[in-house]
Amino acid sequence: MSQKRKETQRGMFEAGGRFFVGCNYWASHAGIAMWRKWDADTVRADLKLLSENAVEVLRVFPLWPDFQPISRHTAGGQSFVEMRFGEQPLPDTPAGRAGVDPAMVERFRTLCAYAAEYRLRLIVGLVTGWMSGRMFVPPAFSGVNVLTDPTALKWEVRMVRHLVSELRNETAIAAWDLGNECNCMGPVEGNPDAAWAWTNAISAAIRVEDASRPVVSGMHSLTAFKENGLWNIGEQAELTDVLTTHPYPLFTPHCNLDPIHTMRNAFHATAETRLYGDVGRVDAFIEEAGTLGPSQSGDSNAANLMRAMLWNGFAHDCRGMLWWCAFDQDQLEETPYDWMAIERELGLIRSNREPKPALIALREFSRALDRLNLRTIPPFRRDAVVILSHEQDNWGVGYSSFLLAKQAGFDVEFATADQELPESKFYILPSVRGLRVIDRRRWLALLDKVEKGATLLVTSDGGTLQPFNAPFGVDIVWTAAPTEPVAVIGAGMELYCPVERLLKLSARDAEVLASDRDGTPVMTSRTYGKGKLLFLSVPIERHAANQPRAFLPGSESYYKIYQLAAAAAGVERSVTRTNPSLTLTEHRLARCELLVIAVNNTPDPITDAITAGAGWAFDRVLCGGRMEWGALTVPGNSAAVMVFRCNN
Repeated sequence: MSQKRKETQRGMFEAGGRFFVGCNYWASHAGIAMWRKWDADTVRADLKLLSENAVEVLRVFPLWPDFQPISRHTAGGQSFVEMRFGEQPLPDTPAGRAGVDPAMVERFRTLCAYAAEYRLRLIVGLVTGWMSGRMFVPPAFSGVNVLTDPTALKWEVRMVRHLVSELRNETAIAAWDLGNECNCMGPVEGNPDAAWAWTNAISAAIRVEDASRPVVSGMHSLTAFKENGLWNIGEQAELTDVLTTHPYPLFTPHCNLDPIHTMRNAFHATAETRLYGDVGRVDAFIEEAGTLGPSQSGDSNAANLMRAMLWNGFAHDCRGMLWWCAFDQDQLEETPYDWMAIERELGLIRSNREPKPALIALREFSRALDRLNLRTIPPFRRDAVVILSHEQDNWGVGYSSFLLAKQAGFDVEFATADQELPESKFYILPSVRGLRVIDRRRWLALLDKVEKGATLLVTSDGGTLQPFNAPFGVDIVWTAAPTEPVAVIGAGMELYCPVERLLKLSARDAEVLASDRDGTPVMTSRTYGKGKLLFLSVPIERHAANQPRAFLPGSESYYKIYQLAAAAAGVERSVTRTNPSLTLTEHRLARCELLVIAVNNTPDPITDAITAGAGWAFDRVLCGGRMEWGALTVPGNSAAVMVFRCNN
């Protein structure tokens, strides 16, 4: 799709648009059975209650077998004859030819009317065949791989086209979602382009009937490179307008290592969403998030996560956040609720219709933005590009790079080693691993950027880069298996990092910034043209991704490496602080006005000195904190919004 086409379809996801909050919705009385056990009064009461609590957007699901209840009728040898509704022939109507039950469409239309009444916008997950740990497919496709079977795909397209055609005039609908985590509906490993073909077919079916609304991916767990997974960021971005993250700590690698209300998880949703949006170069938002109920976190810490996730997502241009889900489903007997204990108490609202602390936190956040007229703010300042490379754990390394930069006091954007790189004065190639790393032409292009004035930090996980020795001014004398963690001593640091491959370096004409306990260079710097090349021989990002508590106070301060590199690159922020758990974003409001959002990523209050750089002076705190004598106090898992003005 052309860039012009994408820009016309952004709708509620428009860059700089209004940050939205909401949740995923199944009716409180029936959960996934809401369409079969339709109760219009309950649905209306649900939507009214959600609206009253500042919920603005609902993601809703026309369950596939309810909306397309077709059965395959066969003759001898199971040769196919026709599709029917049970024993009844499909009517010769548009709905019948699509295999769609018109009664279900009318129920969905009623849901749309109630949503419009309560000013709720809907994101519609069209092919909902996977939900909460159970498959839901029409009887015709029982046991069929519905992602690759041509007959299943034909009927999916027919259903999607009919639903979009029937519902496109409903004003409450803001976007069409391909479906709920459809990459869980079947394997595609046998054909490397099967995921692309399925996505293309459903996206095209939507656009044939409605070219005015954005198409949302609805997928989760995408990879940065196709070699690591056939459902990948690039191809989903190619075929849809908006990418989605479903950042649950329990299910996402490297996330379920620390308490839910501490820094790693406070940034999980934001880091993953920025990774998808930056690499895909399209809009991305937090489509499902939550703690996964009381077996993982108490109610008060669910509220803490909600506040931290909302403020970080808002500050980092994540467009919006939807919680999973609206109501507890602990009273329901159907599967998957009968099977999956973890699915029963995920709501913002209890079965007795009592709001939980997480909903109160969402409501307070939403109302604070409205009160301060802060729903739209300029994009946040970014100072470096993190380049993810081949043969590494892209998510783990990227996640750590994001967190280390936040602790070091600056912000990054993501790119991959096979993309044309954004222009920047500072690049980070973290934890390079394997024999490929980056293609020769891309590596030479990156070195050219350094030669023209950029700074590049490379951290090594034993990866091969060539040319390397001459540009970096070092020689790798030998490599071997380690016997202990490597020390990084120098430039005011004493850090230790385990390695899988020990590098014995010799400085040819590079400055040694840090050495190990034997005096062997570990971190070096060399001028290269007008720029600088920095090398660290240990994989701090990969190790931190796998190390519990790596980003909590008292852990190894790996972020000091990033601080050192940022200083070498000339990064100077307009506003700084000292505590690495208090993170800042800068948003330029006008020539002489700067908005700064400070987020406390710990459960305890933080008081820290805030320093305005040359040309800026503190003006006022808009909300969330208290400034006294240059020290800002921010409550736990919350944020303060400040304004600075130029003083010249």
